[in-house]
Amino acid sequence: MLAAALAASNSSTMNVSAHLHFVGGYVPSDSKDWRTIVPALLVAVCLVGFMGNVCVIGVLLHSAWKGKPSMIHSLILNLSLADLSLLLFSAPVRATAYFKGVWDLGWFVCKSSDWFIHTCMAAKSLTIVAVAKVCFMYASDPAKQVSIRSCTIWSVLVAIWAVASLLPLPEWFFSTTRLHAGVEVCLMDVPPMAEEFMATFGKLYPLLAFCFPSLFASFYFWRAYGQCKKRGTKTQNLRNQLRSKQLTVMLLSIAVTSAVLWLPEWVAWLWIWHVKAGGPAPPQGFIALSQVLLFSISSANPLIFLVMSEEFKEDLKSLWRWMITRKQPTASESQKTPAGNSEVPPDNAPSPESPASIPEKEKTGSPSSNTEKTEKAQVPILPDVEQFWHERDTVPCVQENDPIPWEREDQETGDCDK
Repeated sequence: MLAAALAASNSSTMNVSAHLHFVGGYVPSDSKDWRTIVPALLVAVCLVGFMGNVCVIGVLLHSAWKGKPSMIHSLILNLSLADLSLLLFSAPVRATAYFKGVWDLGWFVCKSSDWFIHTCMAAKSLTIVAVAKVCFMYASDPAKQVSIRSCTIWSVLVAIWAVASLLPLPEWFFSTTRLHAGVEVCLMDVPPMAEEFMATFGKLYPLLAFCFPSLFASFYFWRAYGQCKKRGTKTQNLRNQLRSKQLTVMLLSIAVTSAVLWLPEWVAWLWIWHVKAGGPAPPQGFIALSQVLLFSISSANPLIFLVMSEEFKEDLKSLWRWMITRKQPTASESQKTPAGNSEVPPDNAPSPESPASIPEKEKTGSPSSNTEKTEKAQVPILPDVEQFWHERDTVPCVQENDPIPWEREDQETGDCDK
């Protein structure tokens, strides 16, 4: 009897799962193993991904602060921000939903959970297409500096997020909470009048968010890699050629890794959206595994950046040295500052005071210092000028007031002739 009851409960759960479209990470499960393993895996993914993405974002912001922004760096920063958003806001919701087994996170979280996840993932997919396009532009002529204005970069990023937020918008409209068998659940509640629209959405959304972007990115990466192989060693700037090839391989690895880890989620998506009444629903283990792989993309991307890119390694070391040297002066200054009055340096010794501190001391200085300051402020008299004024002082005043100076000039000229 007990075995029959368990079988009946499992079959009813499967039938409920087949007819109800659960969202937000909530899947009714009687297995305590899944309710423990999945949250633990998500927590581990979050920790690794958070540390990696923070390092990547710090390196990119430090390089931009040094005055080296570029289109590729901006797009990689966009990828890392999307990954960090998923790990901070979406992964904890999924882990909590799996751990509790019931939905008690509220109506707003239920309505926005899947929409936010698919917005971030669509933004990453479109960003990879833009990265592939810029990579092809760079590989076509590595020696040429591709200068793109900041306005263009911001326009591309805003357009990516605008399109990514509009694509999964139907999920926002029809996701809601509802009581089912006395338990509050989070599911997709589609009215009869919108069933055809949502059926079309279930088919078009994977094409727009995954298939078409993957095809375009593959096309541009293939052309970029072909440009790297064509040039060979004929180019004069071998360093730029090798850098272009390494960049292409790294970005291609990002695209392939994202596509492979994202593919099980799309299989589960199509299975759930096109399951027939009474047909087999996707196994709970497969759904849980696909969601863990989806979030593991956010941990794999920064590891690829930090392992395959020599530029990222150098910038990370530079950032680490900058952080260390920034902390050292504060500690050394506090150690060098004397506790009591310091000795006054001699007059012939160079003063260690900064120019900014001199006016303050002049305002609050002693009378003796003021007299010294006035003496030093006197302009020295040149020897020629001093001799000139000395001769003028020795000449009698009669000569200056002589009423007939021309006769005296004649006498002086006569004396000179003699």
